[in-house]
Amino acid sequence: MRSQDLQQRSAGTVFARGALCAALLLLTACSGGNKGMPCHGRVETLSGKQQGLVEGTIIDRFTSFRVSMPDITLESGPLYSSDRQRYLPSAVTREGWLAQRLSDTRFSVINAPQDKMITFSCPARAI
Repeated sequence: MRSQDLQQRSAGTVFARGALCAALLLLTACSGGNKGMPCHGRVETLSGKQQGLVEGTIIDRFTSFRVSMPDITLESGPLYSSDRQRYLPSAVTREGWLAQRLSDTRFSVINAPQDKMITFSCPARAI
């Protein structure tokens, strides 16, 4: 009887180790570094005067986003809207920019003191 108990324990230990390895592999795969998506940005004044184009990389986390441009990286922080049917989810970055999610593929960052607004359009996502 003793050898049977030993075999069952050994099988249970092997199963537990296998499950642990599978869980670690899954977590590692899911937490891989998100490189983001390249997006085209249109730079304008707050009154709408075109100032040019900029390329940026957006990392969308659904409740926040990060935009990296050649000269600055902005982290939106948690986006908030009291009524998503009427108001855009938005937040103010540490640098003082207003960050907004316009849609699943469009984002905006606004700096009023610099009279600058950048609207990013990203490629549609494959779901």
